[in-house]
Amino acid sequence: MKTIRIGSGAGYSGDRIEPAVELAEKGDIQYLVFECLAERTIAIAQGAKLKDPTKGYDPLLADRMQAVLKLCHGKGIKIITNMGAANPAAGAAKIQEIARALGLKGLKVAAVSGDDVLAELKSGPHRIEETGEPASAMAGKLVSANAYLGAGPIVEALKAGADVVITGRVADPALFLAPQIFEFGWAMDDWDRLGKGTVVGHLLECAGQVTGGYFADPGVKDVADLARLGFPIAEVQEDGQAVITKVKGSGGAVTTATCKEQLLYEIHNPTTYFTPDVIADFSGVTFTQDGPDRVRVAGATGRARPETLKVSVGYIDCFIGEGQMSYAGPGAVARGRLALEIVRERLKLMGVKTTELRFDLIGIDSIHGEGLSNAAGMEPYEVRVRVVGRTETLKEAVRIGNEVETLYTNGPASGGGATKSAKEVVAMLSALLPRTLVTPVVDYVEA
Repeated sequence: MKTIRIGSGAGYSGDRIEPAVELAEKGDIQYLVFECLAERTIAIAQGAKLKDPTKGYDPLLADRMQAVLKLCHGKGIKIITNMGAANPAAGAAKIQEIARALGLKGLKVAAVSGDDVLAELKSGPHRIEETGEPASAMAGKLVSANAYLGAGPIVEALKAGADVVITGRVADPALFLAPQIFEFGWAMDDWDRLGKGTVVGHLLECAGQVTGGYFADPGVKDVADLARLGFPIAEVQEDGQAVITKVKGSGGAVTTATCKEQLLYEIHNPTTYFTPDVIADFSGVTFTQDGPDRVRVAGATGRARPETLKVSVGYIDCFIGEGQMSYAGPGAVARGRLALEIVRERLKLMGVKTTELRFDLIGIDSIHGEGLSNAAGMEPYEVRVRVVGRTETLKEAVRIGNEVETLYTNGPASGGGATKSAKEVVAMLSALLPRTLVTPVVDYVEA
């Protein structure tokens, strides 16, 4: 039975680069997939594109391609990635430029676009899922709206002989499902096989999370050599059965436990996992240890895909101002609490307008809140004050950090290491669009 090996080269935009090189060098893979696009990342990329129409793709695209492109081309490894973000065409042009600089001949790059539906969302009668309000009512605040495309246009690009496929907003598992559909000739309505391929994509999409990253807990769940964490490989058979593994000798671990944790990641209803390609059912999935760092996955099914596509909607939500200051030594907690009270009073006296304020002592109550702080009854030797607030304007956000900074000479003794920041916040909502309103486009460039 035909088997292919798919490697996951990245699980988010800023992920490590060397594990992908290791996969290309030693993984005996046919496909290397970089999943680098989070919900908010594409909205930020849209802002970059507005400032410069040649930008808007992932900032590490060039570094990743310079690290793996020549190696993959030499071995016939195809690359699939969503690093096109808001501008796949510009990303494809950059890959073409790098290929030429590396002396690569005949490299065919496909750019998948059509996911940008901002104009449609602003003008049509479409509602925001979280609020029920029409998206058109937010038109002045909207900065991006990108529909989650499926595997179809990637499969089209592979059929056309693309060596590299760069997309914008595509459902994460679809990046991994596409090569399975292409290699095995699966029909686009073979729901059970698409469900099986989707669970493979879901297990791989976060890269190192399934090989022991975001899993280790010393003394409870020990994982070796996390500094050299190896990224995962899926060995997939034509019938959809698969084994999750990694490069022999790399750090981390592939166990039934790491796979179970990743399976549950970001899953709301395991019987009804909506994707553009299929409604997958993970409720019957089983994991079996098949040797060291080898886990066999089986049992996923699927049913007909939804008639709508999810749209990730980016909008300007607010501004956030923050200031921090450290205190150490005997009485550090008391001095930290005094610092917070001073800033609290100062913000009132100065009339700083906020919609939300937090006053935290990092190391005491910044995560679980004051009610659960210091459960062990021991006072730490050092703490860090943090004051953060939401505002309607950047000017007001700046004032929050300024008041924390004044603690240097106007607050408790021995404060140090002050930092402050003020930034615009792009937040995310979602909408649903009929898939008939979204038209994927595939363009090609060749080095």
